[in-house]
Amino acid sequence: MAPADLAPPTMRDVLDARRLLAPHLDPTPARTYPALDRATGVRVVVKHENLQPTGAFKVRGALNLLLRLTPEDRARGVTAFSTGNHAQAVAHAARTARAACTVVMPTDPNPTKAAAVRDLGARLVLAGTTFDDAREHATALAADDGSRLVSAANEPLLVAGVATAYVELLEHAPDLDVLVVPVGGGSGAAAACLVARAVAPGLEVVAVQSSASPAAHDSWRAGQPVSRPNTSRAEGLATGTGFDLTQAVLREHLDDFVLVDDDAIDRAAALYLTAVRTVAEGAGAAALAAVLADPARFAGRRVGVVCSGGNASPAELRRVCAHLPR
Repeated sequence: MAPADLAPPTMRDVLDARRLLAPHLDPTPARTYPALDRATGVRVVVKHENLQPTGAFKVRGALNLLLRLTPEDRARGVTAFSTGNHAQAVAHAARTARAACTVVMPTDPNPTKAAAVRDLGARLVLAGTTFDDAREHATALAADDGSRLVSAANEPLLVAGVATAYVELLEHAPDLDVLVVPVGGGSGAAAACLVARAVAPGLEVVAVQSSASPAAHDSWRAGQPVSRPNTSRAEGLATGTGFDLTQAVLREHLDDFVLVDDDAIDRAAALYLTAVRTVAEGAGAAALAAVLADPARFAGRRVGVVCSGGNASPAELRRVCAHLPR
């Protein structure tokens, strides 16, 4: 298929996505927790995207894209690549849109996410050891069978759908000072930037990625997409290259981009368990990890964090539990 038009979405696109998604997704809660404020020294508002039907925010974007497929594209089906949450999102959206779906994941996937993809009726293909290997294999499959390749980030409709989460958050908490957003491919951070600039121009948006997979961070600092080693345990953050569409939005609108290490992410996931009674996978805990890593920066401010995924594997939960208080 021809490449998608990579012009960033507008707020009109975001509002149209909200209209389309309303019959399919309930708004997720945004909540505060005294125990979390006490642990961080910050006033924190948590947006619970871990409560989406697929356990992560990406279902917003996938539904917004797949519900708009032409009958011809639905007949050909879709192919996606992912370490898991985008995979589940596309599989869920394909079932809703009644389109055939193939998902390519690395050969040692999070078993929780892989099982969910199969349960949603998608064909699961395992290829390569990383997200980037899966992307190459999916691209080849789509070229061979004519299916619609659904990128994890280079999709304006996907970004517009994801942006509906930030509209909801700012409706609930219009007085936020800072919004901290995890980044893998960058659809969430790009969406946050678009909404913040349209409806809350003074809101600072800070992106965070794992230092073990810094491609998006380094792409933003370099001013162009670059490739970097990709070894993070946090699957949703583990990308080895920057994406053109999301990086273009981040270059124009993002205030700052920070890195945290994987151990800091595990400690933040443990804090979610104790202070919020919430299961957060690595990507879901990354925004909180950034707040914990730099308390002076956020002190005295009201900070929004997105718990962007709750699909932790059993192995991840065992590792996180090692950080719980004895």
